[in-house]
Amino acid sequence: MPIWSVNPPPNPSGAGSGQMPIWSVNPPPNPSGAAMRPLSQIVAVAENGVIGRDQTLPWHLPSDLKRFRALTIGKPVLMGRHTYVSIGKPLPGRISVVVSTDPAFAPPPEVRVAPTLDEALRLADAAAEEMGADEIMVIGGRRIFAETEPLAALVHLTQVHASPEGDVRLPAFDPKIWRERDREGPLQGEKDDFPFSYVTLERI
Repeated sequence: MPIWSVNPPPNPSGAGSGQMPIWSVNPPPNPSGAAMRPLSQIVAVAENGVIGRDQTLPWHLPSDLKRFRALTIGKPVLMGRHTYVSIGKPLPGRISVVVSTDPAFAPPPEVRVAPTLDEALRLADAAAEEMGADEIMVIGGRRIFAETEPLAALVHLTQVHASPEGDVRLPAFDPKIWRERDREGPLQGEKDDFPFSYVTLERI
């Protein structure tokens, strides 16, 4: 399955459309003067680039959900509002940080909401310090993946060996920027819809 591409993702900031951008790829300053903790993305992508359909996953992979939990537990998870809504609740054992400009968005008080990505990164870094975590996990959706990709150090990629229909796609990773560090698979548990491989990408 090809995971590499040099095609840039669509600009999610609205630049050129007359809208004020709410996203930034500049790392926010840390008030303490210390460097922000590393960002890692975690995402499952089908062979056709699909990552979602109708605000949910277009597959059932219990094995991958267990891995997702193992990699994110005890850490802040950074996401967009649609991703949070698709999950439906704060993830246990993690601090949820959500980027949203919707004034009607009213999650439980333990969820930390920011109107910009820069502010969300500051909140996530503070949450990591509270939790004693050494990294921030970015879990979606497409816009958040696109805008945090320049800042990420690692990508925990699940390559789903299928081509389901979907309405959300992620551009493939550029081999000039990312290299494959580890690979496991193909794998498939008894209850998993499709075979898949676990791939760790690190920034060159």
